[in-house]
Amino acid sequence: MPRSTNKNNLVTVINPKSPIAEAYRTLRTNIQFSSVDKPMQVIMATSAQMSEGKTTTISNLAVAYAQEGKKVLLIDGDLRKPSLHQVFVQSNHTGLTNVLTNQYSFEDVIRETDVENLYILTSGPIPPNPAEMIGSQKMQGLLKELKELYDVILFDTPPVLSVTDSLIIGSMCDGVILVILAGKVKKSAVLKAKSKLEHVKAHLLGTVLNNLNRKDSQDHFYYYGGNL
Repeated sequence: MPRSTNKNNLVTVINPKSPIAEAYRTLRTNIQFSSVDKPMQVIMATSAQMSEGKTTTISNLAVAYAQEGKKVLLIDGDLRKPSLHQVFVQSNHTGLTNVLTNQYSFEDVIRETDVENLYILTSGPIPPNPAEMIGSQKMQGLLKELKELYDVILFDTPPVLSVTDSLIIGSMCDGVILVILAGKVKKSAVLKAKSKLEHVKAHLLGTVLNNLNRKDSQDHFYYYGGNL
């Protein structure tokens, strides 16, 4: 049965007519039109540092895709400090790491959410070798299988400047979104993160500026830009 979500983090669920929810739909549209020749099927969200809002961003983007009627799989690729299971109030007893170690099939661990068309694959138990697991042939084979079953696959990942995991996943994706916490992260850190992503030939779609305040409102909103 579908499980409840932590709607405090999912404005696209709790208030779909709000300006912030509309911004996520705009982000979805911008991504869809970012490449004419190749569809954006596998997309990753990351950040330069911790606590910049990448999990909230990718979760709401996943809901926006699902609300459009796409069959969406949201994967927690952060095998060090996973959090998607908390957003969607799911057990993390089994998940991606169990599939990569051949303990379970992906059919056994992918779960429905209470958002129609949206499915989640949590991280599973934290392994001693996250980067090696993410970069394994098993992971590449799994992603190939999942692409046949889902219209859109979205990854939440660790910060780029902390570990190499995001860079490995980024090289497997059609596009990468870099989430930036406005006013908190130094420009040098953002540019370093961009450089690392470009080094592995990740396709950087643009940036989401998080936690900006409009002058006439206390609400936070998100902005998608094609360049840094």
